[in-house]
Amino acid sequence: MLRILTILLLAATAFAVILPASSKKNRDKAEDAPNIWVLIVAGSNGYYNYRHQSDACHAYHIMAKHGIPDSNIVVMQYDDIANDPENPTPGIIINHPNGSDVYKGALKDYTGDTVTSTNFLKILQGDAAAMKGIGSGKVINSGPNDHVFVNFVDHGAPGIVAFPNDELSAVDLNNAIKDMHKQKKFAKMVLYFEACESGSMFDGILPNNIDVFATTAANPDESSYACYYDDLRQTYLGDVYSVNWMEDSDKENLSKETLQSQFKIVKKETNTSHVMEYGDLTIAQMKVGDFMGHSFDEDAVQLPKVSKADAVKSEDVYLTILRKKAEKSQTPEESDYWMKQVHAATAKRGFINGVLRKLAGTVAKSSSHALELINTRQSIDDEEVHQCLHLANKFFSKNCFSLARNEYALFTAPRFLANACADGISAAELIRAMRKTCTHQTMHGIN
Repeated sequence: MLRILTILLLAATAFAVILPASSKKNRDKAEDAPNIWVLIVAGSNGYYNYRHQSDACHAYHIMAKHGIPDSNIVVMQYDDIANDPENPTPGIIINHPNGSDVYKGALKDYTGDTVTSTNFLKILQGDAAAMKGIGSGKVINSGPNDHVFVNFVDHGAPGIVAFPNDELSAVDLNNAIKDMHKQKKFAKMVLYFEACESGSMFDGILPNNIDVFATTAANPDESSYACYYDDLRQTYLGDVYSVNWMEDSDKENLSKETLQSQFKIVKKETNTSHVMEYGDLTIAQMKVGDFMGHSFDEDAVQLPKVSKADAVKSEDVYLTILRKKAEKSQTPEESDYWMKQVHAATAKRGFINGVLRKLAGTVAKSSSHALELINTRQSIDDEEVHQCLHLANKFFSKNCFSLARNEYALFTAPRFLANACADGISAAELIRAMRKTCTHQTMHGIN
């Protein structure tokens, strides 16, 4: 009897030892599971840029619907569209013709003048101390096992994307990402960038060995496109690349679909520009849900397919909207008013073109070379050219025309500067030319 009791006691002791070890293993496994952190940015303001905040709000709802808690999502949006006087449906924003309200319930962690490139980089890098007392104060508090997803929507140009009052360069973005990798602030990072020439934010500068994968709406040399013009709202509701990936995410089981599968779908459906991929392409074999959340709603409403035949280059959106308002005017007086706005905008654009011609003439070898610097599209796919462009863009924006606050300057000047840098003209030469040429008064609102 004593022997039986001894055996039972030993067995119980062994089980007691094994059980905590097993529980610890399961607990460690749960603790090691990656958290998903999401940073969504609409980098513009102004009602004619309605589509950017609309895209961002829609992106938020995708993340929330797929199970990512608000504590792990940060949204930056200027928040001037929903209640703009031009909005015929106050407090409502839609991202699809006859679509549901995407503004309702969307996060607004950083709004107005807190939507800056400086704050963006601090939030991305998890600098909570720097963001204390600003907006919600939330940052991407990711660790070495976590996944980070970044969705940026706005205007762009070679080596740069815009915020409402400043710009973010490819050099600064990639330096921040590299620093995060060194500090082990993520296991994997995925970026979806919607902007003109958005490929230039990664081409030749994003390493392929730091666990980062990026897709862009356009290659380094072309515009991205707006779509879904709405007659009631008199603006474009979305951007082609953005609505393509979001409408795919709305209907797919993201636990089964890979990033590569989504990339191929979006690339095929975005027939207005060349959707690109950069960085560590092996990450594309991971599931979309690893970065947007795994929850799946079997009863999710799928939006009806709508033609994007009305797609227009981002750089043409402002004038196109003005012309459409003139065409649909009810009286000759109203039509005349909007056509005067078209002519005024065109004249302002002409002023910027004149300044660029002077700059080109100053640094070019000949008049034909000057035309080449303005009209061609040279590659900026190496770090030396990126560094030259980084310096030239910053100086131009500070001393000639703010690239963030004069969108037409953004559409034109960085391309000229990129061509010059790629052609061997140094940043120092370009800066000397800008000091000599940019003597006009400060100007804003040249769209």
